[in-house]
Amino acid sequence: MKLRDIATGINGDYRGDGDTEIYGVSSVTAAGPGQLTFVAKNRFRRLLSNCNASAVILRKDNLSDWSGSAIICEDPYVGYARAAQLLAPTSALEPGIHDTATISSSAEVNSLASIGVNCVIEPGVKIDEGVVVGHGCIVSEGVSIGAMTTLHSNVTIYHDVAIGKRCIIHSGAVLGSDGFGNAKDIDRWVRIPQVGSLRIGDDVQIGANSTIDRGTLEDTTIGNDVVIDNQVHIGHNCNIGDHVGIAGCVGIAGSVEIGQRCTLAGGVGLVDNIQLGDDVHITAMSLVSASITTPGTYSSGTAHMPHGQWKRSAIRFRQLDESIKRLSNVERKLGK
Repeated sequence: MKLRDIATGINGDYRGDGDTEIYGVSSVTAAGPGQLTFVAKNRFRRLLSNCNASAVILRKDNLSDWSGSAIICEDPYVGYARAAQLLAPTSALEPGIHDTATISSSAEVNSLASIGVNCVIEPGVKIDEGVVVGHGCIVSEGVSIGAMTTLHSNVTIYHDVAIGKRCIIHSGAVLGSDGFGNAKDIDRWVRIPQVGSLRIGDDVQIGANSTIDRGTLEDTTIGNDVVIDNQVHIGHNCNIGDHVGIAGCVGIAGSVEIGQRCTLAGGVGLVDNIQLGDDVHITAMSLVSASITTPGTYSSGTAHMPHGQWKRSAIRFRQLDESIKRLSNVERKLGK
């Protein structure tokens, strides 16, 4: 693409030769002729002196650090993301149904959808325009998939799940499986049928090998513009608000309510039946054991330290309750 067209596409202004041909993006240290890079943080401005890119996305305040062609954006990182979308190569399946796919006679598959090798489309499924169902996917009875959604290879969707428009679901994801619904009868588990479903909004991304359970009685719901990383588990009856970001290996127990614009960093765990209000951000490897209603950033656990120091600290932590009792006794004797 020409530089001026990229600038228009990402809502930026360009400086220099608008006819410069750009064929890809790269890092500021690796970019060469024909490539576009970006500088989003001031500490990387020094790298521009040795940069060989044909153009750089940067803030207006940083123009003095770069003499070549540029695209000026208020947020260069967002500008880079949009430019990468414009320049990314696509390898979508051609519209049509592969000869090896098994399609129920009662399924509605739009003529502009693509159904790959060895897919199974069960009765009552509705697949809209531009949907791509990658090789080996299973789409069970009563599922609906909105326009321009992509299922990569080997995605499994259980019955009656609803998926919105423009979603991206990566390989190995399982959507609408049973939640951990069981009642304990003395020494035996009694399974509770999961009769709810799963409803996913528009523009949702779901990473590889992530699982989202269906509801026990009411539906599990995922809002619009939610980003879910790889190997995430979301339990039954959860409700996830719009614009939430969930990083890898997060585990969310059943019946959790998460508001809008929240972020959960890698390895976070949420116990069941709690609520997170809007704009709550949880740092990596934290355990959330109670509801959080005030916006802000929250952490739990301890940061790493040398092993010997960690062992001593662990011993002191076990002694903390006794130490507090002894301190209280001292204060009482001193009349505090």
